Amino acid sequence: MTASRIVALGHHQPSKVLGNDELSAMVDTDDEWIRSRVGIRTRHIAQEETLVDLAVAAAEKALAHAGVTPDQVDLVAVATCTAVERSPNTAAAVAARLGIPAPAAYELNTACSGFSYALATADHAIRAGAATRALVVGVERMSDIIDWTDRTTCVIFGDGAGAAVLEAVPDEQAGIGPVVWGSEPEKGEAVAISGWKPVISQQGQTVFRWATTQVAPLARKACEKAGIEPSELRGFVAHQANLRIIDAIAGKLGLAEDAVVARDVVDSGNTSAASIPLALSKLVERGELHSGDPVLLFGFGGGLAYAGQVVRCP
Repeated sequence: MTASRIVALGHHQPSKVLGNDELSAMVDTDDEWIRSRVGIRTRHIAQEETLVDLAVAAAEKALAHAGVTPDQVDLVAVATCTAVERSPNTAAAVAARLGIPAPAAYELNTACSGFSYALATADHAIRAGAATRALVVGVERMSDIIDWTDRTTCVIFGDGAGAAVLEAVPDEQAGIGPVVWGSEPEKGEAVAISGWKPVISQQGQTVFRWATTQVAPLARKACEKAGIEPSELRGFVAHQANLRIIDAIAGKLGLAEDAVVARDVVDSGNTSAASIPLALSKLVERGELHSGDPVLLFGFGGGLAYAGQVVRCP
């Protein structure tokens, strides 16, 4: 069998930073209210940059770090829930901008778990022999679908992108573990983006209760399928939904005391499908995680879909 591994990461965020004090001038809220509930102090908001601009910027960094040229990529997968255009899909648009000549290109939408879904499907394609090198991107312009008068949602979300380059390796060098994925469709409306001019809405308490009680057992299952104990993990990168949720899940996993837990939500807000690759790329860039470190990724949210896997850092 052929397996795959992540060989490089990259990320990008818009330059506009929206802090809690500035946000409190727009809607009835304040820094203490926001930080006590979701732990966020700033988020990045795109102004001129499009969704494709954000994705391309992150992808270019990942490709440069990998030393990979566009003609060496044969699959592009983009996870997003904020695409405006239905066709060409975002992956095709990103491939065109990067000059990737003839890739399989698809867009995937499972909202906040999208990157883990896209990573799994790209890994599966490589294992099946349908691709040899893949570019996987999580990207969102959440600011496009926010009701800026609704303080329960507008304080949470931000824009950004993260990307990973995968390549085929012998099975004994596999760097992406088996995926654990699924959903709870009966709770699908707990996080929704609906309407012809879509606006995001969520049932905060429903999501909080589900995430803090159901995600940890699923995350442990991903470790089990990868043949690793949670105590052996060097890092844990969950979807950056809410600092209280992240800390609750991490506390139930049985991580080692020195394991790195991503808390990028504090500075970036919730960037949905972009949050996991964005946070992981930053941890690697800052040297908090090192090459070969086992890291558990776990996404959950919109549609109450979830997915996670253990990966080795590039």
